[in-house]
Amino acid sequence: MPTPDEPTPLPERSPGTRRWLFADQLGPHFLDAPRQPVLLVESVDVFRRGRFHRRKAHLILSALRHRAAELGDQAVFVRARTYREGLAECGEPVSVCDPTSYVARRFVRRLDDVEVLASRGFVVSEAQFAHWAHQRGDKRLLMEDFYRDVRRHHGLLMDGEKPVGGSWNYDHDNRQGPPRKRTSLDVREPWWPVEDEIDEEVRADLDRWERDEGVEFTGVDGPRRFAVTRREALRGLRRFLTDRLEQFGVYEDAMLTQDPWMSHSLLSAPMNLGLLDPVEVARRAEEHGRAHDVRLASVEGFVRQVVGWRSYTWHLYWHLGEDYKRRNALGARTELPQWFADLDADAVEANCLHHVLAGVRDEGWVHHIPRLMVLGNWGLQRGYHPGDLADWFWRNFVDGYDWVMTTNVVGMSQHADHGVLATKPYASGGAYIDRMSDFCGGCRYDPKVRVGQDACPFTAGYWNFLAGHREQLEGNRRMTQALRGLDRLRDLDGVLHQESERGSGPP
Repeated sequence: MPTPDEPTPLPERSPGTRRWLFADQLGPHFLDAPRQPVLLVESVDVFRRGRFHRRKAHLILSALRHRAAELGDQAVFVRARTYREGLAECGEPVSVCDPTSYVARRFVRRLDDVEVLASRGFVVSEAQFAHWAHQRGDKRLLMEDFYRDVRRHHGLLMDGEKPVGGSWNYDHDNRQGPPRKRTSLDVREPWWPVEDEIDEEVRADLDRWERDEGVEFTGVDGPRRFAVTRREALRGLRRFLTDRLEQFGVYEDAMLTQDPWMSHSLLSAPMNLGLLDPVEVARRAEEHGRAHDVRLASVEGFVRQVVGWRSYTWHLYWHLGEDYKRRNALGARTELPQWFADLDADAVEANCLHHVLAGVRDEGWVHHIPRLMVLGNWGLQRGYHPGDLADWFWRNFVDGYDWVMTTNVVGMSQHADHGVLATKPYASGGAYIDRMSDFCGGCRYDPKVRVGQDACPFTAGYWNFLAGHREQLEGNRRMTQALRGLDRLRDLDGVLHQESERGSGPP
């Protein structure tokens, strides 16, 4: 992936200035020298721009304060109402790596005495991706092609010029449902951090903000689950590689009611705080896999998430432009209902949605399949506005940022871009959820029933969605079989009437 010539490239190094680090730029690779002076600004106004999950606020503040404590007198740490006030208090020129949202990038470019550097923390630069996209001409920007080129570029999971094992992708080996008659996987628990006095101080400040300063949060508080320092992040990575990677791929798409973590790494949050570099993570996974003969499909599946999908969605966020978030190809206009916005899982009877929404409420995290096939699937079927849903995701998930959720929700989940990211909508009925989880066994609804008191809201909602968008989907070859199924439904009129009467209340 060669870098194209650019008329006004952003500089890549500025070791002579104090480095302003945002809260998602906390790793050593965001500095140009080990002893480079640093500025950290904690702004309370950030948390007044919308309701964030309490655990997300705790994680961000804890990470900032731990980084300040690590750096000691190397850092100026300012607590201020706004970033602008924090910069004024610092009182000297600073450099900053390009931030991770359109709003933040516009802000830093308007500031005096701030040198803006190229972004960091991803497997290729924005300039390299732009060159790759330009070279493809009219061809679709497929994630699989990007992923293969990234592996060639970095020499990841390669045997010379060929992929390890002879195949680039082992996704077909990573689609098992959960083990039957088991409530959890037989793997060691993830590594959990131990809170310290900094976490206690953060929690007290959040209590005060809620009580005295009008800051509102969603979700509930609880013990910190995710790493906020590089040392913690490396410990979490080691635990995942030694005890959990082997089974990661096997069950990466499966869901269990009593096992929210499954074999997942829980590294998305520290990676998105900038504590781990993705190429570093992928190399460690490859080295461990080769040294310990770990199941190749699991190693490849993990590497694909870290250096493939994660960086692909990052680059598309910038490549597709700020207007991408306003795309709405399916004309979804429904406002997020209050029970959903408030994470009111107790109002929900459908077992899958109840447990997943409770996971968001209690932990600020569920893994990618509940996000896509329960929460996203529900929003798609009910016509939630895609931009509003993307905002809900990034505010309520500890690993959520605008760049993460815009492409994943607007494109992948809600198909609002009409197929730029995904070739078909990720809509499914209760049968998929039943196959990939144990949710349906204890549910008052039946995934096989479409109409009546026992009708599964996901099954009925699936057929209602297809019927309502038939004209828009008929040109999609991957939807041909599903749309033909509509013509075989003798009770379709009953389904449509039932769903029109359901309204926006919890299922």
